[in-house]
Amino acid sequence: MTIQHRDLAAGQWHEMSVAAQLGNIGSEVQRALHWSARNPMRAQAALYRALELLDLTLDDPRHRRSEARLREIARVREVVVDFLAGENQYRSTAASLMKYFDAYALAAGRI
Repeated sequence: MTIQHRDLAAGQWHEMSVAAQLGNIGSEVQRALHWSARNPMRAQAALYRALELLDLTLDDPRHRRSEARLREIARVREVVVDFLAGENQYRSTAASLMKYFDAYALAAGRI
């Protein structure tokens, strides 16, 4: 997998609030959901971008101070993968995923 967000990976991502980070991740998840039935290749690309951003978020040194925050971010990564590429063992829905991410986007002032 190639790095899609080079500027963000270079450190800009770690300057954003957690709400902005998760709101941006939600945008990629929304793209993956949108394209899942129409264009699986685009859906997969959006999923990979979302995972890249989730990994950057997990690597953010500010989140290392809170075990609960790290667990939440790791769990949301797990749920996104399960829903978009797995067997949906958690019985997630597109609406429940977007409700989660939209709350962060709203908090960050993105919607």
